[in-house]
Amino acid sequence: MAAPPETAVTRSLAGLFLLLLLLVLPSTDAARQLTDQQGVTYDGRSLLINGRRELLFSGSVHYPRSTPEMWPDIIKKAKEGGLNTIQTYVFWNAHEPLYGQFNFEGRYDLVKFIKLVQAHGMYVTLRIGPFIQAEWNHGGLPYWLREVANITFRTNNQPYMSHMERFTKMIVQKMKDEKLFAPQGGPIILAQIENEYNNVARAFQGGANYIQWAGNMAVGLNVGVPWVMCKQNNAPGPVINACNGRNCGDTFAGPNHPSKPALWTENWTAQYRVFGDPPSQRSAEDLAYSVARFFSKNGTLTNYYMYHGGTNFGRTGAAFVMTRYYDEAPLDEYGLQKEPKWGHLKDLHNALKLCRKGLLWGTPSVQKFDAGFEARLYETSESKVCVAFLTNTNAKKDGTVNFRGVDYYLPRHSISILPDCKTVVFNSQQVNSQHNARTFDIAKAAKENNQWQMYTEQIPTSRDANVSSKGPLELLNMTKDTTDYLWYTTSFRLDDDDLPMRHDIRPVLLVSNLGHAMHAFVNGKFIGSGHGTKIEKSFVFQKPMDLKAGVNQIAILGLTVGLPDSGAYLEHRLSGVHTVVIQGLNAGTLDLSQNLWRHQVGLTGENLGVFDEQRGNAVKWEEAQSDTAVTWYKRYFDAPSGNDPVALNLSSMGKGQVWINGESIGRFWVSYLSPLGKASQSIYHVPRSFLKPKNNLMVVFEEHGGKPKDIEIVTVKRDNICTFVSAQHPAQIGTWSREDSQIRSAVGDAKPEARLECGEKKVIRSIVFASFGNPDGMCGNFTVGSCHTTQAKSVVEKACLGKESCALPVSAEAYGADAGCPGTTATLAVQAKCARKSKKD
Repeated sequence: MAAPPETAVTRSLAGLFLLLLLLVLPSTDAARQLTDQQGVTYDGRSLLINGRRELLFSGSVHYPRSTPEMWPDIIKKAKEGGLNTIQTYVFWNAHEPLYGQFNFEGRYDLVKFIKLVQAHGMYVTLRIGPFIQAEWNHGGLPYWLREVANITFRTNNQPYMSHMERFTKMIVQKMKDEKLFAPQGGPIILAQIENEYNNVARAFQGGANYIQWAGNMAVGLNVGVPWVMCKQNNAPGPVINACNGRNCGDTFAGPNHPSKPALWTENWTAQYRVFGDPPSQRSAEDLAYSVARFFSKNGTLTNYYMYHGGTNFGRTGAAFVMTRYYDEAPLDEYGLQKEPKWGHLKDLHNALKLCRKGLLWGTPSVQKFDAGFEARLYETSESKVCVAFLTNTNAKKDGTVNFRGVDYYLPRHSISILPDCKTVVFNSQQVNSQHNARTFDIAKAAKENNQWQMYTEQIPTSRDANVSSKGPLELLNMTKDTTDYLWYTTSFRLDDDDLPMRHDIRPVLLVSNLGHAMHAFVNGKFIGSGHGTKIEKSFVFQKPMDLKAGVNQIAILGLTVGLPDSGAYLEHRLSGVHTVVIQGLNAGTLDLSQNLWRHQVGLTGENLGVFDEQRGNAVKWEEAQSDTAVTWYKRYFDAPSGNDPVALNLSSMGKGQVWINGESIGRFWVSYLSPLGKASQSIYHVPRSFLKPKNNLMVVFEEHGGKPKDIEIVTVKRDNICTFVSAQHPAQIGTWSREDSQIRSAVGDAKPEARLECGEKKVIRSIVFASFGNPDGMCGNFTVGSCHTTQAKSVVEKACLGKESCALPVSAEAYGADAGCPGTTATLAVQAKCARKSKKD
């Protein structure tokens, strides 16, 4: 365990002695033997893992957001992308959904996941929390915790601290029992306690004492690795305060003690999205710039949040959070490589690894040029290592700097990495890696026998529901997070003269709702829906309705879309129907808020488990009809052939949930349109492990109406690949290696090169576009420029067709182009189509 700050001098002297030993030892192996310190320590420069400094490239992969069958491929691709560390949260409410009842099976098998990371030769950062936020239901805190007497979450509150300590100790002991901490020979090199406490600290008078307690409690567990707190400026004692954000190289004030290293625990690869959001992206270029910037300013660990986002299966997403999570990450929701993000970051990692000696042992300095231009250097006089980061911080201005007698061109908002202070091996704005585009192809086999059946929920009346009260009850206290749904029912009597006399006037149902959504029924007839938003969860519902003389029944299906995951006082959040009035009656407004209300937790079909094949016959199914509210639909289908990921296109539906062979793939909400007029998410992932070869049961619960026969089963591909490389780009990063403190090229005169590569068992089947000169556009939408050469396509076809991969020169000569053409950018643009290998290949 890292020593506390007051022993920094002692540790610095020990570190200096260790460094002197390394410099005089005859070989790396001998050095490793003499410095074989089991465990993880740190100083102001970096972590030391078993006595050895490391540059750490980490990626967040949350085990419950993918399946155990997907884990090996995701971890393998992460390592191939240059990562050496996987970060994950621990999900308390998944592991202890009921007090004292634990679940570490299937997607929640934390030990299996960590051991799999270890088997791939990678480290683990374990963020125990146990409050995690993470856009996960209730921020990871189990619902039952709300019902502990006198509890206040995340402050100096004894009931909360007692349960937090109990769970943290249980997880730590489980890791120790499996020998998973680094001193035991395991992969865990960092642990985290709490999460982004700065965001709520001002809300609690006891916050400072709580943080001190949490840090002391964690350190006292003696795990042999450092503890971190992210977004916690006053992390106590030896606990390291770390940065979360998009640009920690410029926004992080730094560790709160000089003995602590600069760590970046969350570098957001995009932005998580909620239902109703428009698309959100972050470019590969901007992400690479941020990482290079951080390492140029003494950073030695960055973590991509997320590297693979995955899927919020079941009801695990937080309030309004989409089922698809961080799909814009380097590995998308399906585990496919999103290019150029995956490849460009891989090139960056390789470039930084060439700088390892300078970054970990060099003396830093800064050389300023014109406004916004600078060089950040790391040099060691003993081994003659020199590393330079040439930086252009201007967002809209390209430029050239003269560094040590040589002119270097720097595109706007870019960093060039020179591992020997001479050779540019990487520029964050110049992408050498290929691009790709994702497609969703309708599965032929799944289209057969598209026969649906339906079961419609009976709309309850005031006589049916079983819990009564004067006024509607708060939703979460009733459902206890066992379901999204709570029925509210009441009845009232009207005389003839209470009803409007004019035909153009109709009574209006007005409901004040605390969130998140509702569907209203009057006398068994659906009259409409209402919902809040992620930012403002409460809303007012107003719809006209038809009433009759005599007894009228009102039924409201109240619901949540996940529990909130952020902010102070989570235990006091409320949801559900608040007040109900009827406007437009002859007698005036009728307030039903203090009427006798009855409540029914959950749906009949849900409670009977009709989504499970063994229990589906508990209700009577009939031939399906479209656009029916609160209705269950089911059909059988065969799994699509091949190994490509599978998904459902639910564009024809409204809102609800889907089960495949009894496994919930999550909530869907297609009817909630973004400001751009489109659904935030219409495609929903079905893991292959959920499927059988034949006769798969799909059950859909639709809340307010849809067309199930138009649901499409699709396969997911990234077979459209592209390259866009100019003669001004650096050579491919794989060209370079470090030998005897010198950067050398394996091919002599290193030049830019464009590369295309299909996935496993696929080859380049066709060239859709090829141009050299000054092409424009992006993958899938390239256009030729005024310097286009007609020979380009035939040259590319000859080099690439029928091959798994190909390398293409980037020069006018190779394509018969005019190097002197006015306006040429000497750029090669190619779009190719990959396909499965045939017997001819």
